[in-house]
Amino acid sequence: MPCPLPAPPPTPKSEIVDDYHGTQVADPYRWLEDAEDPRVKAWSAAHNERTRTFIDQIPALEKIRTRLTELWDFSRLEEIHKAGGKYFLARNNGLQNQPVLYKQDSLAGDVVVLLDPNTLSEDGTVALMGQHYSPDGSTLAYTVSASGSDWQEIRILDVETQNWYNEVLGHCKFPDLAWQSDGSGFFYNRLSEPGQDQSDREFSSQVYWHRLNTPQSADTLVYEDPSDRNRRFSPSASEDGRYLCLFVSRGTDRRNGFYLRPLDSGAAFLRLVEDGQAKFWPAGNLGSTFYFLTDLDAPLGRVIAIDVEKPSRENWAEIIPQGTEAIADIQLWGEHLVVVINHHAHHVITIHNLEGQALGEIPLPTMGTASLLKGGVHDPEFFFSFESFLHPRTLFRYALDSGELTPLEQAALDFDAPAYETEQVFYESKDGTRVPMFLTHKKGLEQNSSNPTILYGYGGFTLSQTPFFSIWNLVWLEMGGVFALANIRGGLEYGEQWHTAGMLENKQNVFDDFIAAAEWLIAQRVTRRERLAIEGRSNGGLLTAACMVQRPDLAGAVLCWVPVTDMLRFHKFTVGHFWTCEYGNAEENPEHFKILYAYSPLHNIRAGVEYPPIIITTGDSDDRVVPAHSKKFIAELLAKTNRNAPHLLRIDTKAGHKLGKPTCKLIQEHADTLAFAVQMLGVKA
Repeated sequence: MPCPLPAPPPTPKSEIVDDYHGTQVADPYRWLEDAEDPRVKAWSAAHNERTRTFIDQIPALEKIRTRLTELWDFSRLEEIHKAGGKYFLARNNGLQNQPVLYKQDSLAGDVVVLLDPNTLSEDGTVALMGQHYSPDGSTLAYTVSASGSDWQEIRILDVETQNWYNEVLGHCKFPDLAWQSDGSGFFYNRLSEPGQDQSDREFSSQVYWHRLNTPQSADTLVYEDPSDRNRRFSPSASEDGRYLCLFVSRGTDRRNGFYLRPLDSGAAFLRLVEDGQAKFWPAGNLGSTFYFLTDLDAPLGRVIAIDVEKPSRENWAEIIPQGTEAIADIQLWGEHLVVVINHHAHHVITIHNLEGQALGEIPLPTMGTASLLKGGVHDPEFFFSFESFLHPRTLFRYALDSGELTPLEQAALDFDAPAYETEQVFYESKDGTRVPMFLTHKKGLEQNSSNPTILYGYGGFTLSQTPFFSIWNLVWLEMGGVFALANIRGGLEYGEQWHTAGMLENKQNVFDDFIAAAEWLIAQRVTRRERLAIEGRSNGGLLTAACMVQRPDLAGAVLCWVPVTDMLRFHKFTVGHFWTCEYGNAEENPEHFKILYAYSPLHNIRAGVEYPPIIITTGDSDDRVVPAHSKKFIAELLAKTNRNAPHLLRIDTKAGHKLGKPTCKLIQEHADTLAFAVQMLGVKA
């Protein structure tokens, strides 16, 4: 272990005690919640210096950083859009901080630079987020985020002249746009302007109409619901230009609503589906008939059609009934239904006609993840991306008339992929539930209990953990490491029942599933405790922190990214109130308090216990999971344990939850984290 490890800065305690339904709960580090307090800034800087001193002494750090940089330096297409017969592609030439947006009149045509986000800031921390093209492709409304914030601005570019419109639209968080069919303007969602209470900015979703070449102050309010400030209204326009649609959501609750009205009319919205019943994911429309993926009476999903001219439920038609595997996504393209199936946590794509008949399957390279990108209701081509643990994300074109599948570009990566393999195993959790897990490693792996292993998980918010590509995993594999992804409950790998089995009062199942995965890896002699690291991000950071607290003997290191750790107060920070449908609310509900208090990582650290080494990574601009979670957790951990233990806090500057993070920062943070894992697990780099 590098020595010496500097002592952490002193962390004063307050006398704050909260009463939760008769239970007194101390909160001595609440002062760390105020990121603008000079004391907190000084404390954070001291922790960063302590972490930097420790990491910089690790012998393998520079080698890891160099190899990450070498592997990252390959050209890759990241996005494709199609509008007005033109193609718009985002490409990163290798080490560019942000991908550049290009225009082509055809896929074989000349390439013209349309927008280079790298010119928007010197350090690459301003990122291009959403792209919304007018129907004829002549105008681009795009959103940008600075320093990783969820807050975004809408800017508008003339595609032909490459001149910007004067107006910049603010007050936007997760905005969506719906262009008027003539391209004269668009509808967009935003939040109310800040009042004296800044917390109001996170509520009161509103839909406005914006006419080009006018200031935002002239925009017209189209829809809001002042009686229910928790609902969000996301506009879209039907491809045929007939309808303005509103996707109605409440936080992270999957049970959305769907409203619509004629696009060129000021008529009242038809509330086709109210939120709170089930998921209704729109796939597109032909005329007045809209197609939806729903889990209404079908936890694995089914496809239905609703004629908005006969919207009563008795007129709904089932097109694809619920099957034996979960439907992950659908789109109406080329007058066909393109369906992505979750087959034991990896994807299969099937094509169906509008009567629901299966016409065939698109062959995919291996077990991996397919993301539907772009297509048109009448267009004979559509695009999707595919990635796996060993193959980078690649964009494919599929021709519906011929069935021809073509990659738009093959990545030239300096990595010997054929020397490695991915296998899928199944193990039993504490309650006997069968859980899948992917293992990626060099071929011919010896099960001798000595393979350094990173076990990754998430477990929540309906987010299925299908195979994903990452450069940092390749570096880990080259060092002889094993990467394991456990498909624990909380996602949609096996439909809505798999999700509900890992939320609210069932949240402990998520931790039990992850602990059982670690125990399986040890029992099968893939690794041993001293050579095992557990890793998770965001809700997965909650997972790793909770498992560390519940089972300090489980792993030799913890890699904890942007974690939620204060389960009694998470709903008080920025968008945390949107998560109460997943976690509960300790303040309002006594039963929820009992559930959350039982596993809240911050509140279950025990004095005198020897916890494994941990590095917690957060960003000073993270306005989704605020850094206070990380700060309070590390303060409590250091107060109750050996203050000289390698329990580290890394606070990135001008960085958020990962949104739009520049390449240079990604390389640095993953070099630091991998170096920490290598040092703690005794890996020869």
